[in-house]
Amino acid sequence: MINHLKGTIEIKKDSYIVIDVNGVGYKVSMTDTSLQNLNLNDAIKIFTYLRISEDDINLYGFLSYEELSMFELLISVGGIGSKSALKILSNIMPSKFALAVITNDVDTLKKLPGIGAKTAQRIILELKDKIKMSEQEAGQDENIIQIQGNAKDAKDALQVLGYTRKDVEKVLEKIDISGLSVEEIIKQCLKNLS
Repeated sequence: MINHLKGTIEIKKDSYIVIDVNGVGYKVSMTDTSLQNLNLNDAIKIFTYLRISEDDINLYGFLSYEELSMFELLISVGGIGSKSALKILSNIMPSKFALAVITNDVDTLKKLPGIGAKTAQRIILELKDKIKMSEQEAGQDENIIQIQGNAKDAKDALQVLGYTRKDVEKVLEKIDISGLSVEEIIKQCLKNLS
């Protein structure tokens, strides 16, 4: 419904901001990480997610599309609500979270607030399934790039963040990935994708 907001920050609290968009103030819940980068009277554009439940309506805001995509993936996992997803994203970068999911890194996920061993395994299982479905939906392409090792893990992590397989493969063709770690490949790709 509301894809993004562009306006000025009128109020900044511990867990939300109020952004003035042409005279209308929107209360937007955000991650701690995002809030630290904002100041009163800043002109900003934030990506949003509107959550409507039986007893509440909340608007969640994110400084990057990657963060929004990860939030949407997190709340699709059984047992993780919007507030839990915000806490998780306040403690880990979306790319590192995606990498942990792709590489079955249960230990990294268990360090996040509210995530135990069972929840970490459920997150990995459910999000990996979504990656597989997105690859199947994309279909087979004659020009599929055969990506090995770290590049394959980076590609999968970027798809978790919402980028299409084709876009990621185009960027990977332009980058010299030899000797780079998965995290370094992801950073290079994100620079070229934004």
